[in-house]
Amino acid sequence: MADLKNPKVILAKGMLFLALGILASAMLIAKTPSLQVVVLLGISIWAFCRFYYFAFYVIEHYVDPEFKFAGLIAFARYLLQRKRR
Repeated sequence: MADLKNPKVILAKGMLFLALGILASAMLIAKTPSLQVVVLLGISIWAFCRFYYFAFYVIEHYVDPEFKFAGLIAFARYLLQRKRR
């Protein structure tokens, strides 16, 4: 699959991810409407966003400048290879 280059398609893809996240979150909250579910869902989303930032930015800029982020699978391979060294 080729890299996306069209800014409109990239924006549409981002909006679809946003819509999917909102829909999934709304369905979870509707299934079990409680403050605890809302708070835990918010913490979970926040923590996963911070992990993605860590894998994408922190490793590349502060830990190993030679690592170039290519997705979470590439990051997992990177971690496994580091352990073997």
